[in-house]
Amino acid sequence: MKPGLLYETQSVVEVFKTNVSDINSANGIKELLKSTFSNCQVNFDLEDCDNILRFEGNPCYIEGVISTVSNLGHQIEVLEG
Repeated sequence: MKPGLLYETQSVVEVFKTNVSDINSANGIKELLKSTFSNCQVNFDLEDCDNILRFEGNPCYIEGVISTVSNLGHQIEVLEG
């Protein structure tokens, strides 16, 4: 490994159950997460009974995603598979 070089951390995909039920809230959360956490992909599936939030990005961001959505007044939890 050469000194001074940064290596990207492998991305993970985490799926969350939420209580976000309307498209306007989902779009606002999506944009906030994308601007807060670099190089991530975010999408909602509001047609799913669990109002799924999918987050793909650095695994270090997962707790931050949970905090961000919770601080907006929404429920969010990792969906256990």
